[in-house]
Amino acid sequence: MTHPVQPTRVPTAPSTATATGPATATGPAFDPFDPAHLADPYHGYRVLRETDPVHFHRGDGTAAHPDFWALSRYADVDVAVCDPETFSSASGLTFYRDEIARLGLAPTIVMMDPPEHSGKRRLLAKAFSPKRVAETEPQIRDFVRGRLAEMAERFDDDEVVDLHADFSSQIPTFVLARLFDLPAADRPLFDPWVSALTTLQEEGFRPAGLESGAVAAVAEMFAYFGELITERRANPGQDLISALAEAEIEGERLDDWDILGFCFVIVAGGNDTTGNLISHTVALLDAHPRQREMLVADPGLIPGALSECLRYESSVQALARTTTREATVDGVTIPAGEKVMMLYASANRDEREFGPTAEELDITRENTGHLSFSRGPHFCIGSHFARLQARVAVEELYAAHPAVGVDVGAAVRALSPFTRGFVSLPATGFDAPRP
Repeated sequence: MTHPVQPTRVPTAPSTATATGPATATGPAFDPFDPAHLADPYHGYRVLRETDPVHFHRGDGTAAHPDFWALSRYADVDVAVCDPETFSSASGLTFYRDEIARLGLAPTIVMMDPPEHSGKRRLLAKAFSPKRVAETEPQIRDFVRGRLAEMAERFDDDEVVDLHADFSSQIPTFVLARLFDLPAADRPLFDPWVSALTTLQEEGFRPAGLESGAVAAVAEMFAYFGELITERRANPGQDLISALAEAEIEGERLDDWDILGFCFVIVAGGNDTTGNLISHTVALLDAHPRQREMLVADPGLIPGALSECLRYESSVQALARTTTREATVDGVTIPAGEKVMMLYASANRDEREFGPTAEELDITRENTGHLSFSRGPHFCIGSHFARLQARVAVEELYAAHPAVGVDVGAAVRALSPFTRGFVSLPATGFDAPRP
């Protein structure tokens, strides 16, 4: 996948730093605007959990670096995301003010609260059912096998094979195109849309982000899907958009905007996050070869391993809510109208929930109750979709190349306070013999 900004090369290994207090010699331990923090945020999260779990981050007085709050402990995040009456999604999911208006959007389902959200979600869930998603498994498996065969051939020819760009990120793009029944010629449209939106996540609602093409990408995406919805309403097929257009509960149907918003969420929110789950899993297992051997010997471990890797390296690091009224968390009062970041990735490594091994990878871990798909009314509606794609990808990858690994020294990360993932992740071990 192409990327329109200069990324940063960083290793993927977890930090071994220990929490020493709310600040370091070079500045705050937690600073979502600092590339060094974004390259390895886990030290900063640990500091917050231990010393400042209800953190007020003071900005510089500009829209580019706003004030906001952050919750870092599992229990606090869990309670907050299950309380939309106090912690609302209706003002956007980042710490930036007026983010919806700046993109020229009306609120999508992820930016709604109950009861409006509840009705829309029921209709979406009716069309986007686990059964409909499960029916795509044979197509996903065929595509994955084809990608692996092509990558192995290139590897044999001494070409560089990029696990993320050539494999992980290609799977959700293919699957979404099949789910929407898009012409094969239109599939390349997804990459620039996702790249522009990823740049916006990295640069934020600062000039570099807004001028990077994100606004134009959103407009282009909506125009494309708007025409597709009109066509499918007139000539419905067996695809997801047709199912969304026809979904009905007690006489209620989705309007065009609801369907457009869902398409936007799936493309912008589900594409990179699923690809990064696959890439993180391979990178983490390469760093833990004994656990990789266990998984190769027993593929039944794969679903649990994916859940553990998602806990350990959450594709979605943090999203915001806005307080509708004064809220007290751990004895700290947050005023009404404040942006509050839910640090999912920090909560997922909280020793209070996962015990003394919370910052260790264990694919046999019994407690897999991570918050990477959130919780409550906004639990990720596409979670079953992400799990299916990742499971098939990992099953086929290790069946064909049981010693596959990655070159973490040459990895290129996409740096964002909201998501965590890769632009590039060179692969190794394609030619290693089965043990």
